[in-house]
Amino acid sequence: AGKPQKKTADDLGIHPVTLSKWIKQDDIDRGARPGVPSSESTGLRAARRRIHELETELSIVRQAATFLGEDKPRPKGSTR
Repeated sequence: AGKPQKKTADDLGIHPVTLSKWIKQDDIDRGARPGVPSSESTGLRAARRRIHELETELSIVRQAATFLGEDKPRPKGSTR
């Protein structure tokens, strides 16, 4: 506290903009500024990654169903 951001960034070996972003995110995480907290941001990234995986799996199942001559893949657990 009290030390200029540029000096602190130089001491840490990082760009001053990086330090500014870290400070801004810390303010958000502490509730001092509006925005998405780091914990939620991490969860959103994980959810988006999982959605992408599931969409890829579904695409593969649909392609396999088409290849095997089925119009639509059966729902999971379906016995027909």
